[in-house]
Amino acid sequence: MAEKPETPTKICPTCGTRLSANATRCHICGTTFTPEGKAKPPQTARRSRMPQITLTLPVALGLLAFFVALGAVMVYLALRQSNRIVEPTPVPSPTMTLTPTVTPTPLPPTPTNTPLPTPTPLAYVVKNGDTCGSIALAFNVSIQSIILQNNLSSACTLYVGQKLLIPQPTPTPTPTPKATLSPADATAQACEKITYTVQENDTLSGIAINYNVPIEAIRQYNGLVSNTVFAGQTLIIPLCMRNPTPGPTATPTPPPPYPAPNLLIPVNGAVFTLADDTVALQWASVGELRNNEAYQVTVEDLTADRGRKIVAYVTDTKYVVPASFRPTEPKPHIFRWWVVTVRQVGTDDEGNPIWKPAGDQSESRVFSWSGAATGPSPTPTPTPANGG
Repeated sequence: MAEKPETPTKICPTCGTRLSANATRCHICGTTFTPEGKAKPPQTARRSRMPQITLTLPVALGLLAFFVALGAVMVYLALRQSNRIVEPTPVPSPTMTLTPTVTPTPLPPTPTNTPLPTPTPLAYVVKNGDTCGSIALAFNVSIQSIILQNNLSSACTLYVGQKLLIPQPTPTPTPTPKATLSPADATAQACEKITYTVQENDTLSGIAINYNVPIEAIRQYNGLVSNTVFAGQTLIIPLCMRNPTPGPTATPTPPPPYPAPNLLIPVNGAVFTLADDTVALQWASVGELRNNEAYQVTVEDLTADRGRKIVAYVTDTKYVVPASFRPTEPKPHIFRWWVVTVRQVGTDDEGNPIWKPAGDQSESRVFSWSGAATGPSPTPTPTPANGG
């Protein structure tokens, strides 16, 4: 067998592939051969460039949000068409219950006793014709108070130009006001109440009849909205709301008795002489008197044989013993006096008022009075049969 002649070949200088001698291009790397046998380097293929778009940050964020929202809408529509969306069940929110705050009731202020100022004595210069009695009457004070204030003798001898201090009566202290309840609270507190436990077969009307109390009063005190009660229920029965019991007309209750008047001047054992034409008696007020009430002032001559007496009724806290009641002999007489509050309860057959004591009698004080009366002998005022 004859041998085949060898085909001439050549090697690509670029990739080393064996090619035929007359190949003009390497089919592996694409190198083109020149007729001289030199290979041309392969041309680099230039890729096409994508167009570039430049966006600012706000525009990019806006586009991102738009596409996210668009995707959410598309997902929602897809789920809605497939009936896979379940509406949420609303859960009620718990409601906060406010607890009422207890507001403390302010306590009434504690009254403070304000000390009363001591009256300052008035200065007076004795003039011609002045006597202790005239000065005391002019200033509405007692002769004894002038003697004690100025350290004078019991005869109360004065001279023209003498400077005297005239004492002033000590004002009566005003009672300290006390804290009082309102009329509604005072009525509720004063109401007498008892508790009652409802028994079997009890009715509200039967309980009301048993205690003689209106049904409306029981309902009001217990906060009931109907007449229904149940066994074991505790009720408050306001006994102060009982229906009136038929009977005789009630007699009006008299006001409470007054305290004993506090005697002021003259002091116990005071001495009055011939120079004293009158004697002024003063005492502290026991309160506001009513139209049918007065002070009964009793002045009794203890030295006289028959015991002369004056009984006067005044509404003021002062009484002046008239000069006609002064002793008719030079020797001093001892007088006793006291005061009591009285109330008129009617009149006698002659139209004179009938007085009854309306309080306690004051203490008794005595004073001496000497001299001779310039006028006729006094006629003693008759003492009422029922007087104090």
